[in-house]
Amino acid sequence: MARKHSFFALALVAGMAAQIPAQAQIGAAVTADLGTTGAGLHLVVPMESTLNGRFGANYLQHDFDKRSGQVDYKLDGKLATFDVLFDWYLLSGSSFHLTGGLVYNGTKFKATAVPGPDGKFNFNGNTYTTANLGVLKGDVSFRRAAPYLGIGWGNALAPNSRWNFIADIGAIFQGRPKVNLIPLGCTTSNTVCGKLATDVAAEELRLAEDVSDFKVYPVLRAAISYNF
Repeated sequence: MARKHSFFALALVAGMAAQIPAQAQIGAAVTADLGTTGAGLHLVVPMESTLNGRFGANYLQHDFDKRSGQVDYKLDGKLATFDVLFDWYLLSGSSFHLTGGLVYNGTKFKATAVPGPDGKFNFNGNTYTTANLGVLKGDVSFRRAAPYLGIGWGNALAPNSRWNFIADIGAIFQGRPKVNLIPLGCTTSNTVCGKLATDVAAEELRLAEDVSDFKVYPVLRAAISYNF
């Protein structure tokens, strides 16, 4: 249901943009982007003399290690975003702009717990061996529809040049991460496996808190545009 609402929100924003009368200048531009959102491509279209629409996608493969409590995790994931953005130039002919819009956020990480040198885990203050536990895997995800706010410099539709440079600084407000951890292969008694499930639930909350720094994702992006 959340995914349907996210697509509906994106469609609504795009539909509202389509109702804005186009400015007298006819044309568009494409951009090739690189930054904290990864590599991206965008289409820029004119809407008013001081307003451009920017629509595109970005992708970044990102793997890192994270320690939460007494557990080390390997996080393997992707940052996949689809932008519906609007650049407002405060003055006609200016390069400085304010940007707002909505991002469809497909960012997701696969998490794997790494045992200590002795082959043991410590979950919620209790010790488990890999022989009894098996493996602990899970995922970290964020809300699908995320607002974007930022500032920038450059105009892909500048009339005096086919090629232009654009820079953006902003943030994606993707909310508190959702963490789901699942122990796979518990071979001990039902009592121990039940206790393990309780401790893993506590670890989910701990890991969600430790990765909550990502609820506001910083965006620093540069692009080269071609105006046609």
